[in-house]
Amino acid sequence: MDLPVMPPMKPMLAKSVASIPPGMQYEAKWDGFRAIVHRDGAEVVIGSRNGKPLTRYFPELAAALAERLPERCVVDGEIVIAHEGRLDFDRLTERIHPAASRVKLLAEQTPASFVAFDLLALGDTSLLDTPLAERRSLLSEALNGVTPPVHLAPATTDIEVAKRWFEQYEGAGLDGVVAKPLDLPYRPDARLMYKIKHERTADVVVAGYRHHKSGPVVGSLLLGLYDAEGALQHVGVCAAFPMKRRAELIDELAPLLMADPAAEGHPWAAWAEEAAHESARLPGATSRWTGKKDLSWVAVRPERVVEVAYDHMEGDRFRHTAQFRRWRPDRSPDSCTYAQLEEPVRYDLAEVLSSGGG
Repeated sequence: MDLPVMPPMKPMLAKSVASIPPGMQYEAKWDGFRAIVHRDGAEVVIGSRNGKPLTRYFPELAAALAERLPERCVVDGEIVIAHEGRLDFDRLTERIHPAASRVKLLAEQTPASFVAFDLLALGDTSLLDTPLAERRSLLSEALNGVTPPVHLAPATTDIEVAKRWFEQYEGAGLDGVVAKPLDLPYRPDARLMYKIKHERTADVVVAGYRHHKSGPVVGSLLLGLYDAEGALQHVGVCAAFPMKRRAELIDELAPLLMADPAAEGHPWAAWAEEAAHESARLPGATSRWTGKKDLSWVAVRPERVVEVAYDHMEGDRFRHTAQFRRWRPDRSPDSCTYAQLEEPVRYDLAEVLSSGGG
């Protein structure tokens, strides 16, 4: 491979802002695996956000990219999997598997798509110093008439359209809107774009915590919601506390500590048994992501309720780490159910992808 921009390559990133800024190019924020694709003839390398190759996990996509991208190019985009008209991140994570036979099977059962939204090199020319508006024009021309599973990401400079996308696209499983200055060059690993994500709040039960890596203070709170059968399901964690607050939380939760969760009837007491995870969402489930990481946690009686902010759900759990807002002493734990969660209006992902011309 001999391209003007060579792998490994880290993508340009975005920083969170509260509202959509004016005067920019706007795109949907895709909920998948960020990937930079290098193609030089028959050679295709799919690089992850941290620069490590993803090519072996998506053989069907590598073949499609070799057929549909320009002969020599470097393209920034997102790997996604659609299911029932929505993005499905759980099915996407299943594709990262060490066994080649499993990779081959999943490539057939849950094929991935690639949504292209930036062009970093074309032919012998690096476009890293080229303004975004020109890069977008070149990308649109290069992918004119491209067919699935490769897509050109929708883009607009109309802020009113962007606001409409922000509301509608969530129903297709997308994550918000990204705003990009029109004169922006491409700067790997720099947070020069802007992301605007949905934020909602929910009242959840605190049923445990993990220690911080620096010592015996709270690293994250383990959160739960009651399902329709009255079982407390683990839905995610709340983290990112200042160090002083981590120490305060240890003291606040001390009266609720359980010496023997099983004997005292903690709803997640069986978390260390692999079979228990088959019928319930419990903390500590091992996966290819956690590896040998210590997943132990400290159980507390599920009696305190906290209000947290979250962006959206992935199935029956928070997609990302939730943010602490306040304790809710006025709420009883058994009132913290899935029923309180707001469900976005459904929107067909095909409608999003079909508007790739912008």
